[in-house]
Amino acid sequence: MTPRRNQSEIAGSPLLNRRTVLAASAALPVLAVGTPAAAATAVVVEPSNVQQTILGFGGMNHTVWISDLTAAQRETAFGNGTGQLGFTVLRIPVHEDRNNWSREVATARRASELGAKVIASPWNPPASMTESFSGGKRLRYNAYGTYAQHLNDFTAFMANNGVNLYGISVQNEPDYAQQWTAWTASEIVKFLRENAGTISTRVIAPESFQYRKNLSDPILNDATALANVDIIGTHLYGTSFADLPYPLFQQKGGGKELWMTEVYYPNSTDSADLWPQALDVGEHIHRALVDGRFQTYVWWYIRRSYGPMREDGQISKRGACMAHFSKWVRPGFSRITATANPQANVYVSAFKSGARIVVVAINKNTSAADLAFTLRDTGSSTAQTWLTNASANLARSTDVTISNGAFNAQLPARSIRTFVVN
Repeated sequence: MTPRRNQSEIAGSPLLNRRTVLAASAALPVLAVGTPAAAATAVVVEPSNVQQTILGFGGMNHTVWISDLTAAQRETAFGNGTGQLGFTVLRIPVHEDRNNWSREVATARRASELGAKVIASPWNPPASMTESFSGGKRLRYNAYGTYAQHLNDFTAFMANNGVNLYGISVQNEPDYAQQWTAWTASEIVKFLRENAGTISTRVIAPESFQYRKNLSDPILNDATALANVDIIGTHLYGTSFADLPYPLFQQKGGGKELWMTEVYYPNSTDSADLWPQALDVGEHIHRALVDGRFQTYVWWYIRRSYGPMREDGQISKRGACMAHFSKWVRPGFSRITATANPQANVYVSAFKSGARIVVVAINKNTSAADLAFTLRDTGSSTAQTWLTNASANLARSTDVTISNGAFNAQLPARSIRTFVVN
């Protein structure tokens, strides 16, 4: 099979065209303490209005298509100190060739030791289980039980090597399968109904490339299939923001998790350090969490020229935007209601765990935005803040004094800022 790098990164390839078309030291911010109230836009945060539980942020490692993360890069990805991303999810492939399984162990084991959830997705079953048909390649219907055992064998192999998988997928992007195995919605439902109950870890499906609901609706509408799936997973390549809400999941997905398991945004051609383009990543995460109510946000390759970590192992601008969420919105935090779009091109999301509140604010405008925050049911306190803009990455900025739950603060032009209230 042609490596994913070639499929997704070389101009003129089908995947690049599909996903591209569809799809420091600067002065730190000055608190707007003296700004008249009328000049600042109100943002209300309501800790008592709890939304979804956040389960983590992370990315993919695929050691057959690109080289493995180094030991130092694993620390940068999954550690949460200065200069680290704070990722809490790792996605790995279920290789069809068992001889390659051991290649994924080192990074998965270290990520797991650092507290990350590890999930796995297959691109293809072993060749002995597949057949050609008019739509490409599919799993033979009489091999469904054998395939479930294949997924269990991978789960057991990882467990024997120190990695307890959090979940395993039925198939990566079954609806975009020119280079891998195709599944129809009815085939996924059949497998979930008849075979997924034997899988020994959480089951993820359907992992549509574009959050196409015609692949997940049938699961939600079939009680037996739904009982045998734990995570509704999807990718967001070219998915419009208008298509992020999923009322049927809110209606029928009680007890199930909703994961965004792969994306790069807005493309794989630009450097991850372009600014303000990297701010698009911050908005995309905001939209996924607030509009889509996803519980995870998982990038494609962790280390790549367009990824959160550059090839030299340093955090990129895109990575800094991700880290404004991943470093402080930790697994088990709950998203809480906040004024999501107080001004044009300004986006605010908020989260809590116990007495800690985290607010992430993004300003995509070419001028500063003055905001007047009200944290309901919060007394006087102090907020620590971090800033990323054109010339600063995750820079610690001046603490904000909170009086009776209220404070004013400024978002510099084209910036993302995280506030942590203890």
